[in-house]
Amino acid sequence: MDLASNLQINGDRLWDSLEEMAKIGPGIAGGNNRQTLTDSDAEGRRLFQRWCEEAGLSMGVDTMGTMFARREGADPSLPPVYVGSHLDTQPTGGKYDGVLGVLGALELVRSLNDLGIRTKHPIVVTNWTNEEGARFAPAMLASGVFAGVHDMGWAYDRRDAEGKRFGEELERIGWKGEEPVGGRPMRAFFELHIEQGPILEDEGIDIGVVTHGQGLKWLQVTLTGRESHTGSTPMPKRRNAGLGMARVTELVHEVAMAYQPDAVGAIGHVEVYPNSRNIIAGRTVFTIDIRSPDKCVLDAMDGRIRAGIAQICEALDIAHEIEQVGHFDPVAFDEGCVKAVRDAAERLGYSHRDIVSGAGHDACWINRVAPTAMVFCPCVDGLSHNEAEAITKDWAKGGADVLLHAVVETAGIAE
Repeated sequence: MDLASNLQINGDRLWDSLEEMAKIGPGIAGGNNRQTLTDSDAEGRRLFQRWCEEAGLSMGVDTMGTMFARREGADPSLPPVYVGSHLDTQPTGGKYDGVLGVLGALELVRSLNDLGIRTKHPIVVTNWTNEEGARFAPAMLASGVFAGVHDMGWAYDRRDAEGKRFGEELERIGWKGEEPVGGRPMRAFFELHIEQGPILEDEGIDIGVVTHGQGLKWLQVTLTGRESHTGSTPMPKRRNAGLGMARVTELVHEVAMAYQPDAVGAIGHVEVYPNSRNIIAGRTVFTIDIRSPDKCVLDAMDGRIRAGIAQICEALDIAHEIEQVGHFDPVAFDEGCVKAVRDAAERLGYSHRDIVSGAGHDACWINRVAPTAMVFCPCVDGLSHNEAEAITKDWAKGGADVLLHAVVETAGIAE
């Protein structure tokens, strides 16, 4: 298909939409705290729905709360091209992680409306529920149910730190739809996202053509020792769960470094009990996050960490439990969709390079049920999951321009 390089989105309108959405669920340091299924999430959804309706889209919502805004094609019987990301954020999240992908998708539809372009296939702008997994683990929960990875009943029973159930909170905010999850025919799915890493900015590259996604495992570890007085318990008599966690932290770093250049690993979420100044920790609960684009490496890291934890706990006379609370294998995105992204960047004159996603995205699950690809734009210092997350208007426009071309090429222009 011959697409003109002057087919571009309205960058000012996209930027204004990003800034308007960022007013909902503001953080404390310039970012956002719009965690999934909170009142702020509900408000952001309502604004997105209004914008979609103003753009002439029809809205569908499934029983996981995922929003599907459809622009009809010349042939409604053809499978739609889906495009989108997520509106939920981390507790101290930025204004662009996920949101750029949703509002960039909306903007491409608005731009097609402005230009009077009708596609053969319908286009569906999508907001997936609970991509972040910050409040309800695991991440990418709704897209995982859609792709048949998770059972919906299991998903509904996920609980936050206060014991609130996902299913009940979805109903409380009024965004539990009636449409069954999954079964929607898809020609393809495209997702625009900030890189969440430093490569594109460091190399002065406009567009990341995402060819693969790293595999991931989250291991929730509970170490149980014995609470005792910090001042009066002799060092050899201690069963210190806090010391065990410290040694596991070092272990995870050493294992990740052993599989360079691509493997990563760290401990994130941490809870220490009883968390008192003069009591040796009797229990610690923490999550290990390990990732690699190579499944064999990911499995080897998992095995070494489990064996190391057992040795550490035996030496310290403490007990341990390990539960895998999140996992997906490395992803290879569809070659045809990836080519559409690469061709779009070249057609538009944007510099580009192939890149592997270090983070998990809804596209990683949807890749199981439809041809899928992703577009990355740079972010300042590679910083994300932080209120200081920043991009430029030009980066946002460049990513959305490439998204527009890849989607239109895939959807086809009606004669």
